[in-house]
Amino acid sequence: MRSEQMKQQTKLYLQKMKGGTRSPLTVRPLNIIVGFIGGVISIGLLALLTSVGDSVWIMAPFGASCVLAFAVWDAPLSQPRNIVGGHLVSTLAGLTVHELLGDGVIAMAIGVGAAISLMALTRTTHPPAGADPLVVMMAGSGWSFLLTPVLAGSVIIVLVALLVNNAVKERRYPTFWW
Repeated sequence: MRSEQMKQQTKLYLQKMKGGTRSPLTVRPLNIIVGFIGGVISIGLLALLTSVGDSVWIMAPFGASCVLAFAVWDAPLSQPRNIVGGHLVSTLAGLTVHELLGDGVIAMAIGVGAAISLMALTRTTHPPAGADPLVVMMAGSGWSFLLTPVLAGSVIIVLVALLVNNAVKERRYPTFWW
């Protein structure tokens, strides 16, 4: 009897992995154009600031933040609170774990887990920011990384998102601030 129950639970568990329906994402030419423009301006500006100054203004997770800010601008995880707050909270988690545990395998795992938990706790979940602890540890970043590129870069992405998304009649960004 117990064996039969275990088989049934396993079957139900595996059935969940089949998925339910087709992707709800649609292809709209306007969204493709806005995504392209927003990504070019945001990353171009951050790359330019990095090339002309003494500070690094760009990091890989910002590319993924641009996908959310311009392709799914109306999603909760794409809002300013989530972009800026998520990157700040996750980087803070990464810097703290790095300070306490170094940059080994366990520290990286704990850093990402802590970032996920803290973003959920602070309602600032932003998936690209989940990579921030890895960026911190792999680069051996110091506390100044929290300001530049993290705070400055995420604020620039939000400012560009405000300008580009609201230039399109059908869009309204943000859907919420707090």
